[in-house]
Amino acid sequence: MVRKSFVAVTATAIAATQVRVPSLASTSSDGNAGGFERLHQIEAGELNVGYADVGPREGKAVVLLHGWPYDIHSYTDVATLLAERGYRVIVPFLRGYGPTRFLSATPFRNGEQAAFAFDTIALMDALRIDRAIVGGFDWGARTANIVAALWPARCAGQVAVSGYLITNLAANQKPLPPKAELGWWYQYYFSTDRGLAGYAEYRHDFNKLIWRIASPKWKFSDATYDQTAKAFENPDHAEIVVHNYRWRLGLAKGDPKLVPAEQKLQQSLVISVPTITIGSDFDGANANGEAYRKLFSGPYAHRTFPGIGHNVPQEAPQAFAQAVVDVGTLS
Repeated sequence: MVRKSFVAVTATAIAATQVRVPSLASTSSDGNAGGFERLHQIEAGELNVGYADVGPREGKAVVLLHGWPYDIHSYTDVATLLAERGYRVIVPFLRGYGPTRFLSATPFRNGEQAAFAFDTIALMDALRIDRAIVGGFDWGARTANIVAALWPARCAGQVAVSGYLITNLAANQKPLPPKAELGWWYQYYFSTDRGLAGYAEYRHDFNKLIWRIASPKWKFSDATYDQTAKAFENPDHAEIVVHNYRWRLGLAKGDPKLVPAEQKLQQSLVISVPTITIGSDFDGANANGEAYRKLFSGPYAHRTFPGIGHNVPQEAPQAFAQAVVDVGTLS
């Protein structure tokens, strides 16, 4: 799951919309999404990426990015809804998930934030997609933020659950009140060798627990969870996940070639591309979006989804898909 960048900003008036979505929690009867009919593989950057590609090839491109502990099936219903409206929707497995593999045994299994953004641009290059709407939640929202911040010409717009999530390493060193720290218990578990071994061994049950904590009102079935849990069997999964959280806490080094990008990202870059941010119950007091409003300078709207947990696209696919459509019309 994400940890917010706790940036001290002045609350400002924003275009906020309360979207009542419990009745839209899924396009299927029990809150479960089906699978994609076909997956593809392509070499992109340092990866061979597994991905879904739905909708007409000439359609406006949308790249949708999942987070931890989720996978591309968070977007099955969203992709279908967008494809029906003429969009081409690309949904990749992130590094360390599903069939995505490193092309070489040499690179260390880097989970720092910039790596996922470079992966996304490499995938767009491999697919010859010059420009796309980028959407995401959790790690995927952070990645969408970074793509929008570092490559605005490649980003036609973004939909970002939980808003602005680019990790500020210095801010992450500041302690939080005890109740807030409790919510990030797994980050401290992952900082130990015991945590790495425990996650590697119990990843299935561990991640199911995270699903329940992050989305307490979502009544997903075992079949829905098990469909996604297959992605955690990737041989690099545990190492990528643990490195991601250790890097955020300053306990692990990143990739030297990403240092220039990370230095830029530590400057709280303001994002200029058209953006819709989404707040849910998971975001608590930050659900209204006021804490990060000034970090978006372009056309902007914010929506809050009461009754919805962290996995917004799978819990409220129609509302998420509509945000993707609407971000292309912001001015």
